[in-house]
Amino acid sequence: MKLEMLIDELQEIVQSAKTVPLSGKKMVDAERLIEIIDEMRTNMPQEVRQAKSIAADRSNIIEKSKQEAENIVQQAEERAKAMVEGHEITRQAQQRAGEIISKANSDAAKIRKAANIYIDSVMKKADEQLSANLADLKKTRQNLKSYQQKNNGAKKTAAGQG
Repeated sequence: MKLEMLIDELQEIVQSAKTVPLSGKKMVDAERLIEIIDEMRTNMPQEVRQAKSIAADRSNIIEKSKQEAENIVQQAEERAKAMVEGHEITRQAQQRAGEIISKANSDAAKIRKAANIYIDSVMKKADEQLSANLADLKKTRQNLKSYQQKNNGAKKTAAGQG
């Protein structure tokens, strides 16, 4: 996944950056960090599109389940009509049709529940990933600001001495 590779690259840049003596701070290539952040913004909508696609798939699964249930009911009704030769056969057909309808409804409910659980877990993972990415981005921006402020303070101090 492109977004994860970009995050890994950000982490590698920060981890491999040289430490500024006596400060414990690291010096990083700000331009490269900004490029990576821009790439992350470009790739972020893909995650959102993927979550929307999964939601659409859920609707398709539910619709397919309803159609299958209707087909089963229709088949049961056709069989029942064909078997109306006597009271006992009619009663058995009605009982069987009820069982088929009940099973179809039960299966449809299970499929809906499974689809909802799956979509919720995928969206939760996407939400967690996006939150983690945002937190990393904010941390990187804060580190960059701190670095810039420190450099500006050092320049002002050096200018005052000269």
